[in-house]
Amino acid sequence: MVVLAAAMVAGGLVVSRLVAPRRPGGLKDIPYECGEQPIGQAWIQFNVGYYLFGLLFLVFDVEAALMYPWAVVFRAVGLPGLIEMAIFMFVLILGLVYAWRKGVLEWV
Repeated sequence: MVVLAAAMVAGGLVVSRLVAPRRPGGLKDIPYECGEQPIGQAWIQFNVGYYLFGLLFLVFDVEAALMYPWAVVFRAVGLPGLIEMAIFMFVLILGLVYAWRKGVLEWV
């Protein structure tokens, strides 16, 4: 089954490479920025703080996505589920406090 799936993916890539029209140049060579004319280089360095802030946002976004199904089945899982969620929340809060103390949440 895995070999069949890999063959289908590879076949699709090969067929699209052979059949797709190629007309490079003109507007296709400039980076797309929501219809605006690009200003400066496309490859610039961002402050590491943006990435750390984004990672924290992602962690807590995933946490919210995990808490919703847990809340739906809360009565079925009972006390063990509550303890597991408490441990999960404790680890997340511990990470948030660590990031806060390291100054990751301070902007600029």
